[in-house]
Order: sequence, then structure tokens, then C-alpha cells
Amino acid sequence: MILKFLRLLKIIRVSVRYGLDDILIAQLNAPRLARLLNGLLFWRDISAPRGVRLRMALEDLGPIFVKFGQLLSTRRDLMPADIADELAHLQDRVPPFDPDLAIQQITRSLGAPPHELFAEFEREPVASASIAQVHFARLKNGREVAVKVLRPNMRKTIDEDVALMGIAADLMTRIWADGRRLKPREVVAEFDKHLHDELDLMREAANGSQLRRNFANSDLLLVPEMFWEYCSASVIVMERMRGIPVSQIGRLEDAGVDLKKLSAAGVEIFFTQMFRDGFFHADMHPGNVLVSVEPATFGRYIALDFGIVGTLNDYDKNYLSQNFIAFFRRDYKRVAQAHIESGWAPKETRVDELEAAVRACCEPIFDRPLKEISFGQVLLRLFQTSRRFNVEVQPQLVLLQKTLLNIEGLGRQLDPDLDLWKTAKPYLERWMGEQVGWQGLLDRLRDESPRFSQIVPQLPRLLHQSLSNSAEPQATAQVLQALLHEQRRTNRFLLILSSILLLGLAGAAAWLAALHFGLQI
Repeated sequence: MILKFLRLLKIIRVSVRYGLDDILIAQLNAPRLARLLNGLLFWRDISAPRGVRLRMALEDLGPIFVKFGQLLSTRRDLMPADIADELAHLQDRVPPFDPDLAIQQITRSLGAPPHELFAEFEREPVASASIAQVHFARLKNGREVAVKVLRPNMRKTIDEDVALMGIAADLMTRIWADGRRLKPREVVAEFDKHLHDELDLMREAANGSQLRRNFANSDLLLVPEMFWEYCSASVIVMERMRGIPVSQIGRLEDAGVDLKKLSAAGVEIFFTQMFRDGFFHADMHPGNVLVSVEPATFGRYIALDFGIVGTLNDYDKNYLSQNFIAFFRRDYKRVAQAHIESGWAPKETRVDELEAAVRACCEPIFDRPLKEISFGQVLLRLFQTSRRFNVEVQPQLVLLQKTLLNIEGLGRQLDPDLDLWKTAKPYLERWMGEQVGWQGLLDRLRDESPRFSQIVPQLPRLLHQSLSNSAEPQATAQVLQALLHEQRRTNRFLLILSSILLLGLAGAAAWLAALHFGLQI
């Protein structure tokens, strides 16, 4: 209890020091209160922009608050542009913890000390972040590995800090007029979920394994192998990857890497993860991306740190693909229609008004290289438009937005002249062709065949029950309800095919009934 009280006092002290109260009071439109507090706290300097002061306060409060700021920087639907831009500069500058604690964690999690598990183990960590730190080691079979160790007592620290954030969120909701729109409780709950997901390193290992399997035959991306016999919730061991950090442009150029080709490959990796797999690395900042200069894998990206991933279902992928294609073709009417058809915009929304608003957001950025445009600004304008038309911001797309901003940042570093639209359009059109063409039809038939094989044999029985109980409306309704229940388990194509079969059986039954009646006469 004393520690919680001291932590709360530190938060209050840091907030006062950087003038966070001034930011809140300005939003409350209470100038008298602002003058009173500034008079009482005359010693502090709050001349810096509000975004800078908020970033500095979060850095002072420690790694959990830094990660919270990183999350807020992705919520441009909620944050003002100047604050979101400044928070995007937050990075995990966390000193490593005691190597003896790391050794204790490894021993407790894997059942033996490092000197028994590995042929070699480096005591000093090579990387340190808010959740874990990394040591290099060598397995007894000679394989070089990276050992990721969770920070001690992280769960307790996270629970305490998130609880304090929750109190602040409740306060904001009650006293701030804009609190309901900003949804502070929901933002804190989302942050809490992401943090606790990252605390389970087995989840991260599984994410990395899935991504490695997805790109097993790719010549664009490398993902380290996980060594499952050395993995637990607190420690994971993966293949050591060697490469140049993607942000070190000079070293990449000296190594002979084609930066234009590298930037185009990054775009293809992004869209491949989104549309082909529906599973994407959602933390692709420069610290998590290397470029291989080994002869066998020269010029390929290397992905690291799989604590945060995003997923998209078939509906999301179809919706996004239609929107991207429409954007690339400048078909803003189709974009507006897709929003209304999906239910994301109210059904009473006028298509022509939403079309004009989307055109105003997107038209200025076409046929221009990355160095002359900003997706951050485009997203901000789109979110402003969404609020005007009461378009719901889908939570599953927030991580995708964050990833797109990461890709933009990488693209600006590697090739400022990259035309993202022209690079991505051929890939998207090819993907759409595969989805709606014969190959897509055959793939869906193969995927759905197990469920379809269960449904088809039931159709004659259900039809017979329906005809036999035609005089009993309740029984017929039950049969039809059962049919509808079975139909919902299939995709649209199978629904159509089932209907055709059902109509065919019904027609055959009617023909047999007529024949039987004619013979009786």
C-alpha cells in the first residue's frame, strides 16, 4: 500500500512538473483556474508545446507509461495531431536488469542454470526493453541463439500502473466534456490486454512460429526459428539473426543493398501479411527490423519481436481490398458505398456527401512520392471525416493503421521517391484476381469441403420432414430454422450451391408427386 501511495505521489509530481494539469484545464476551458495554478506553481517552465511535455512526462514515469504513450500515438482517431505526432517519437530506453536475476529466471523457468543448458551463455545482455531483455548463447549442438528473458515482477508492476491509469481514465470521463468521445476507459483496457499478452513469451514464440511458416518459401522475409524445448512463459530461445538495422542507411549502402528494391519489398510484405495471411507483425518499427547481408539471404528483411501481432478475418480482408482497389482507381463513390454496405457508416448516410469528403482527403496525395505526403495526416483527415459522418472506427484495424505508419516511416528512410500507390496496385489487383477467379473458387471449395460434406447428406432428410409436416406450420418452421442454421455455417458460395440442390430436390419431389397422382387417376 505504501509503494502504491509513493507511486501515485510520483505521478502527481511528474504531472505538475511538466504541466499536464495545464493541458487538461485548457481542455476544460477554465482560464481562471489555469491562472491560479500557474501563479501557485510559478517556478515551473511549461513553455514547451503540450505534446513535448506529455512525451517527456511519460518517459520520466517509466517503461509502462512509455508503452502507453506508444499506443496513444496510434490512436489518431482519438488524439490531436500534434500530440500523436510527438508520442510517435517515444522509444523504449530502458536500462538492463541485473544478469544474476536473468540467470535466476532462466533456471526457474527451464529447470536448469544456463551453464547446463547452453554450451556458451553471455551474461551481459545485448538488448533491453520494457518487457524483457536479450542474451546471446550457443546450444550444445553449435546453433547460435538469442535468449529472451522476461523482467522480474513485471505483472505486479503492470497491474499497479494500469490500475492508476484506470483511475485517471474514470476522472477524465467524468470531468471532461470530450471524455466520452475519447473513450479513455476503453483505451486503458486495450492497453492492459496488449501488455498482458506480451507478458506471456510463449504467445510471442507462437506468433513468430506462425509468421515463419507463412513466409517459409519467401525470398523477401526471414523469421527466426523457435527452439520449443527451451521456451516457457518467461523465457524463449530463438535462432540468432545477423543483419544490419534497417535504419542504418549508410551501412546498408556500403554493403551494396539496393534500397529502392528493399522499399518495394517492404510494401509487398505488408500487403502479403494483410491479404494473403490475415496475420501481420504489428510492431515493425526500425528497432525490430534488420536486413540480411549474408550471401545466401542477401537483401532480405529480418523480423524480430513478435509480442504484438494483428489478425484480420475474411470479411475484414474483403472490405479492405475493395477499399484499397477503389482508392487506387480513385473510385471514391465505391469507397463510400463500401462503408455504408458494411454498416460502418449509418445506412441513412448520403453516398454523394461521403464520396466528396473522402475525395477531399485522398485526392491531394496521388501521384506523389512518399517524401511529399504523410499518411499520418491522411489518416487524421479520414478520422475527422469519420466523426462527421458517425463512421465507427473498427478496433481490429487500429493495429493495421499502426503498421501502415511504421511502413511509411521505413519507406521514407529507404526510398523517399517511392510511389506507394503504383508499387502496391499491381499486387492488390493480382490478389483480387486470385480471390474472384477460378483459382479462388477452387481454393474455397477445398477449404469448405469438410463442412459441406456434412450438410449435403442431411438435405434430403430435412426436405422430407418439411414435406411430411407441411400441415404443421410449427414443425415446418423448425425444419426451416435448422436449414438456416446449417446454411450459416457455410460461405456465400456454398449457400448458393445448397439452394440450387434444395430447389433441384424439391423439383424432383414435385415431379414424382405429379407422376404418382397421374397414375392413380
